[in-house]
Amino acid sequence: MHWQARQFRFEFPRPALVMGVVNVTPDSFSDGGRFLAPDAAVAHALELVGQGADLLDIGGESTRPGAAPVPEAEELRRVLPVIEQLARRTPTPISIDTQKPAVARAALAAGASIVNDIAANRTDDTMWRLVAETGAGYVAMHMQGTPQTMQARPSYGDVVEEVAAFFTDRLARLAGAGVRAEQVALDVGIGFGKTVEHNLALLGALARFTRFGRPLLLGVSRKSFLARVAGEAAQRLPGSLACAVWAVQQGAQIVRVHDVAETHQALRMIEAITAHKTT
Repeated sequence: MHWQARQFRFEFPRPALVMGVVNVTPDSFSDGGRFLAPDAAVAHALELVGQGADLLDIGGESTRPGAAPVPEAEELRRVLPVIEQLARRTPTPISIDTQKPAVARAALAAGASIVNDIAANRTDDTMWRLVAETGAGYVAMHMQGTPQTMQARPSYGDVVEEVAAFFTDRLARLAGAGVRAEQVALDVGIGFGKTVEHNLALLGALARFTRFGRPLLLGVSRKSFLARVAGEAAQRLPGSLACAVWAVQQGAQIVRVHDVAETHQALRMIEAITAHKTT
């Protein structure tokens, strides 16, 4: 299996990819405002690369529960200077975390290679046709509702089966829009229209999603359900690391995280142990 993102090709199996989060926002739940200035965001991104980030995910619109939408022009103002500088200063693949096709198009023109789309539940195919046209990598994430509504009353008959059915449908729709299967990675969308129990069920069943034959991306870093399960912690780092290690053991190939150095070390350690495991 491989994942193609424009000029970048990731062959699996291989050590899990660590995607470092760079929020160019004033209101993201974890680090909103710290890297709003382009120079601060670029410096932070380069620091993450030095810590072991294999990918950089740049976002200019908070998608925490209840977050207000950001106008397209403002999102572009936030992310484009960062992507342009990073494309010149590091060979690390850049992902644009956006729901807006126009922002994705501008980001890809500026040097991004991946579109991380929380709104893969969309019905319009403009984003998908852009991905097909540019050869970008595409992360299709499951979300029930929108960031404004998703945590109001999440409801499923069987969350694992419904997310699996969503992936089946999305892969067919993406193919219909001209997106090749090798461009697509899948994300179960932890925290996006899910209760704590839904999140835990999806984590427990991650291995079942490997049947799609596409890379699995997991984004759990610092999310609030960690505190509800294991107690509040300043950065929720121990719970984040536990989920990252679990995910890779269950077949995930990409983890999206804020704490790159700690996650990189934890994953390399578990991979080294696994390589030396005896039956």
